[in-house]
Amino acid sequence: MKRYLIKDGHVIDPSNDVDGIIDIVVANGKIEKIQKGLNDKVDEIIDAKNKIVAPGLIDMHVHLREPGREDEETVLTGTRSAIRGGFTSVLCMPNTEPALDNPKTIKALNGVINRNGVSNVLIAGAITKGRAGKKLTALKEMKREGIVAISDDGSSIDEKDVMFEALKAAKKESLLLVAHCEDAKISRDGVINYGFISTKMGLRGMPREAEYTRAKRDLELTKKASSKIHIAHVSCKESVDLIRKAKKEGIAVTCETAPHYFALTEDCCATYDTNTKMNPPLRAKEDVEAIKRALSDGTIDAIATDHAPHTDSEKDVEFDFAPFGIIGLETALSLAVMELVETKILSWPELILKMSANPSRLLKLGRGSLKKGSVADIVIIDPDKEYI
Repeated sequence: MKRYLIKDGHVIDPSNDVDGIIDIVVANGKIEKIQKGLNDKVDEIIDAKNKIVAPGLIDMHVHLREPGREDEETVLTGTRSAIRGGFTSVLCMPNTEPALDNPKTIKALNGVINRNGVSNVLIAGAITKGRAGKKLTALKEMKREGIVAISDDGSSIDEKDVMFEALKAAKKESLLLVAHCEDAKISRDGVINYGFISTKMGLRGMPREAEYTRAKRDLELTKKASSKIHIAHVSCKESVDLIRKAKKEGIAVTCETAPHYFALTEDCCATYDTNTKMNPPLRAKEDVEAIKRALSDGTIDAIATDHAPHTDSEKDVEFDFAPFGIIGLETALSLAVMELVETKILSWPELILKMSANPSRLLKLGRGSLKKGSVADIVIIDPDKEYI
């Protein structure tokens, strides 16, 4: 295999407290050397001057749509988008058709990943059969096929007893439980954040209570089960406050947000552009500010995209009838730099921590690091490049 020298780059590796101009030699897919002033004989020198060199980004919330909706996305197209956006590893969610709720389907998807994936693809298995919230899946058997987490993403488990058993089962199998917090009795048929904008537009609103009351319940169940929980796509101020309080109380909770929740507000929906329709919905300005504060103070552990592609024809309908979701793999890093780093909410090391090292730690991947001997998942970032 070829040996590479990444020369004169600004290396940022927060998991190893590295932040400076350092050279890296890569051989056989591993980091062979990392130190200043390397001039080893190699097959290729990569000039990284004025660039940031960091561990490959890890997106712990992606919808690759395969199996079942290959018209929207595939493992091949999704992982190509991931690499384009700087993500070397992604965790795919189980709300496919059929759901990733049994060992056979997981095994089949792994075959597709091995053939077509151009980034690392990890799998989250469903918590319940058919993601129906009623009966737990065979976690042990699915773990044997390689799942690293479980989720019913897109749906919340309504029955308390089922969620409690799921938390205990996840603890037993050492799997991260990723919770979609939404009380459907409250959100009902809403399509946009409930408030002045939804009223003005004449659209059914989704109250923030749907998110934070379910988050509160799941945090209480996590404490009762003495287990861990990871709350997906946090979008509102009250959820942030609950998670911050729970962490102070010693509850083992981690969470993520997505770029659209710190970059956009519900005002963007005023044009009836269905690309602004997502679940949870875009919230108010005060929620965006709360998300930014929570990123800054460490309440929010990770930035994930919730990359959710649809076809043009699906989105090109009235707002009420369009599916929820927005793509994010190719824009997440740029948005985070623009909205968080350039505004001094996060430093570069803090951003890399939330987009690489922390997701790796939460999923127990052993990646997100540039130390000697590590897998050479590396992203080289031009911080000055502008594009549309």
